Amino acid sequence: MHLVDVEFEKNVLEVNKKLAEENAKILKEYGIKSYDFMGAIGSGKTALIYQISKKILDNGLRVAAITGDVAGDEDAVRLRELSIPVVNITTGKDCHLDAHRVMHALEKLPLDEIDVLFVENVGNLVCPADFPLGTDKRVVVISVTEGDDMVVKHPYIFMVADVAVLNKIDLAEYLNVSLQRIKEDYRKVKPNSDIIFTSARTGEGIEELMKALGL
Repeated sequence: MHLVDVEFEKNVLEVNKKLAEENAKILKEYGIKSYDFMGAIGSGKTALIYQISKKILDNGLRVAAITGDVAGDEDAVRLRELSIPVVNITTGKDCHLDAHRVMHALEKLPLDEIDVLFVENVGNLVCPADFPLGTDKRVVVISVTEGDDMVVKHPYIFMVADVAVLNKIDLAEYLNVSLQRIKEDYRKVKPNSDIIFTSARTGEGIEELMKALGL
């Protein structure tokens, strides 16, 4: 990589960091708890956000979401079934959300009517890691359908995430996936931490995940 490219990338990341800090200030000012859900396509990010949102809505909290995808608005449509405010961001060729896009999305939300905000990042296990959005916590979601070597292949995103989730564990026995290996691989990246096992379909692990998020 040429020096000019390195300098450009560095500048982009620094600008994103400053904008993320501005987002964090805005969210804090309104007393909003916020979460950036990262993970591969099909890992179940939308399903987990949906299940958590239902539970906290039942508890009287007000929820909103920002969804990101390279094209389409299927995730936004799904979350709108909960009758919550949702802003969809289409990134085109970009494989991640950035703080600038999220800042503009915040302008479209009724912030004084929100207690909890979920940001569903673009389906990718590489790009989103370098672009914090200003949320309180970052969550990385993988599923057993992706195999049991995902932590080994993508360690950096697990390093930067505050919470790690292995979803679709109800399918593990049918796919011959070792949950123990994934757990051990994660502990090598994050010593003294456990990856949370969930199934958005059955509801298993949802309460534990909510506890990890402080909800």
